[in-house]
Amino acid sequence: MQTFRLFVLLLLLPLTMPQPAHAQVNGGDTSDSRELSTRDTHYDPVESINYRVFEFNSGFDAFVLKPVAQGYDAVVPAPLQTGIRNAVDNLGVIRKVVNNLLQGKPLAAGRETARFLINTTLGIAGLFDVADEIGLAPSDQDMGITLGLYGASHGAYLVLPLLPVTTVRDGLGTVADSLMDPLAWLTPFYVPLSIRAVDTVNSRARNMDAFEELERSIDPYGALRNAYLQIRQHKLEEARAEGP
Repeated sequence: MQTFRLFVLLLLLPLTMPQPAHAQVNGGDTSDSRELSTRDTHYDPVESINYRVFEFNSGFDAFVLKPVAQGYDAVVPAPLQTGIRNAVDNLGVIRKVVNNLLQGKPLAAGRETARFLINTTLGIAGLFDVADEIGLAPSDQDMGITLGLYGASHGAYLVLPLLPVTTVRDGLGTVADSLMDPLAWLTPFYVPLSIRAVDTVNSRARNMDAFEELERSIDPYGALRNAYLQIRQHKLEEARAEGP
């Protein structure tokens, strides 16, 4: 039963493309991230298969997820959408603490613990990021970045049906991170599924303009691939540069 819960939870990870680059990363590209955008064949060895899956996912987004997100956006005010994102992010405390510790950042792990306690109480179950307002900035790390810091190559870029785009390394990291979600083990399977479904629609609604910009690009597939690889490389380099 626990294995079944994990499998279903993974299937309901955000069912659409990740946010385009400008919606996720602030600041300019590094030299390594520019290299990522010019050596596509090295990072996308199964492009023909990926592209077919990308078209399927794009169709799902156009005919199912986007209309649902538009209706959701029409009735749920922006501040509440932000609050929902904050609350879901607050639930990832174990993942953040464990990955910061594995990266040799005990202070960041302690800061994430403090953020969770403050936001869960003063922030009303995480709806408000009170911790950030008092100077406790987040240090959101995942296992894909941790593996990268230990020298693991990102591997092939992958587009999976009804799942976010990823790489071999990040995909394995996602599985490991999912094992650290206490809701997957302590609650009925429909609880984390429901939370993930709401977060998926909520995230799609909050980034409507960014997705439309991606759709208008000459090559949406290539734009998404390069943006994802650059974002992940940028985050890896930031993690390397961060102190404890």
